[in-house]
Amino acid sequence: MSLQTFRERANLFLYGHKEQLLGIIKYVNLIVTAVAVFTLVYYYGYQHNVEEKIMLLKIIKGSFAFYVVHYLIRFIYDWHPAQFLKSTWFEGTMMLVLTVEAIAYNLFDVLLLEQIFQSLGFTGITDLSAVFIQCYFLAIILIGFGKSTNAIPRFKINPALIFILTFLTIILIGTGLLMLPEMTNIEGSLNFIDALFSSTSAACVTGLMTLNTHVDFTFKGQMILLILMKLGGLNIIAFGSFLALAARFGIDVKQHSVIEDFVNKESSLSATGMFKKVIIWSLGIEVAGTLGMFIFWDQAIPFASASEKFFYSIFHAVSAFNNAGISIFDGGLYGEIVRNNYYVHWIINILVFLGALGMMAVFDLFDPQNLRNRMLNPWKRISFGTKIALYYSIGLIAAGAGLYLIFENNGTLSGLTTFGKVTTAVFQSVNTRSNGFNSVDYGMISLPTTFIFIMLMFIGASSSSTGGGIKTSTLALLFASALATIRGHKNTELFRRTISSSLLTRAVTVFLFFVVVNVVGVVVLSITEQQLLVGEQFTGTDLLFETVSAFGNVGLSTGLTPYLSEGGKIAIVLFMLIGRVGVLTVVFAVSGREEKKVYRYPEGHTMIG
Repeated sequence: MSLQTFRERANLFLYGHKEQLLGIIKYVNLIVTAVAVFTLVYYYGYQHNVEEKIMLLKIIKGSFAFYVVHYLIRFIYDWHPAQFLKSTWFEGTMMLVLTVEAIAYNLFDVLLLEQIFQSLGFTGITDLSAVFIQCYFLAIILIGFGKSTNAIPRFKINPALIFILTFLTIILIGTGLLMLPEMTNIEGSLNFIDALFSSTSAACVTGLMTLNTHVDFTFKGQMILLILMKLGGLNIIAFGSFLALAARFGIDVKQHSVIEDFVNKESSLSATGMFKKVIIWSLGIEVAGTLGMFIFWDQAIPFASASEKFFYSIFHAVSAFNNAGISIFDGGLYGEIVRNNYYVHWIINILVFLGALGMMAVFDLFDPQNLRNRMLNPWKRISFGTKIALYYSIGLIAAGAGLYLIFENNGTLSGLTTFGKVTTAVFQSVNTRSNGFNSVDYGMISLPTTFIFIMLMFIGASSSSTGGGIKTSTLALLFASALATIRGHKNTELFRRTISSSLLTRAVTVFLFFVVVNVVGVVVLSITEQQLLVGEQFTGTDLLFETVSAFGNVGLSTGLTPYLSEGGKIAIVLFMLIGRVGVLTVVFAVSGREEKKVYRYPEGHTMIG
């Protein structure tokens, strides 16, 4: 019997049971997922005796076994095995690793990955690898279940509302996890308000913290913050991929153009592999940053082991690239043991710059295919959006660093070497626009520098990035419009391109909304934080700085954050969320369907200025 004949007969035999068996497995998936999630939360969130740990580990191993069997069944029932293996190569590799580990553990009582890490000098990595594997397979199950349902086409969903709900879901899950006893060193557990604040800050990649991340959070809690930062950063581009999928199902996406934060209109509806590309590139950049930091950390930093040094490296690389600005050093990057670690500061500068530049601009500038295309065709240039993001980002960094050198030369920069002064000035300028890292005490900077930083935080990063603010694109269009008005031009032009009136209107709207919400934010904080103002510990400038930092998802503070009242913390949580999803996104989420008018009023005229 030939192989082809055998396959045909096997397929005919399997076909009669395929639909029934896969249907049963789909529901078993739900049960195993629920049990695995509960077990993971209970195992890592609470202390256990030896017997409980053994029982819980058996359940976790059982879920591993189910995932492997499930994968094999899907492979057997697929009519094109080679294509199946090719399309699920990463999942298949993980299954192979799990199988090999299971055999090695049951026969030789060793874990190969653990042995490999220990041979490289890494210890204590077992829990980290288990968390990663469980989270990965949970994601695989949820994605697979989502693909197997037909619920999506039944609803007409407002994409802006979905975008907000995804962040709320991530934030609330993170809040619940951070409240578990094993996540913090606080007696009992973290209270709801501080857990909500920390989760929102990490998921919205802001960086404002009411607690000391180094002291108050355990390794497990810091892991939760790391995952939240990564999910929050990816969610911006993930939603662009969702829009592409939604358009294919006929979901109403007419309002998607207002959500400028994550991706431009053309890219969100073109490449179906965009999200995969974003994941690969972001992980690649973060891995490069991790290796760079691992090599260049100052020898004086008292890392307990190579694994701790590695964890600090990957945490700060993810925090930097996703513009989160959360540090696990005591005192942040202003801590005495790290504030003069200038080589690491430059690595962070690069990561923050790339993250704030936006993934579309990064692809345009550094994708090998685009580079090769421009080399073979010298007349081809980078895109219009990339020019805005690149040139304005460089200009703002140069202006911010130059002004910082001028105003702080005899202040926070006094006593530093020339290289130290330049590095510190560039570091503050790069991080002030979108990231919360700081290597100086912001409570000690001069008033002119404070207002310069407020303006940089207000402008923020570029479109399709993880940064906040009005974005460099809005600034560029407003500046071009003002220049055209001054010169008496009828059309607004930028980089030899004519800007449409709809884009200008949108830029003005974003600017005005951002001004209004920041003014409202300062008023709200002036009400909730009256005691701090009366005590003269902080001023109205500190409230303005805190508000713009929260709305701009920057995460810098003059020291006000730990002293916020509960009302102030809730207000800052709302500011961070609105700043992350975008003011226009919130407006369109609550405004209902788009209204079209088929009539036009007579033109009105009034004096301006």
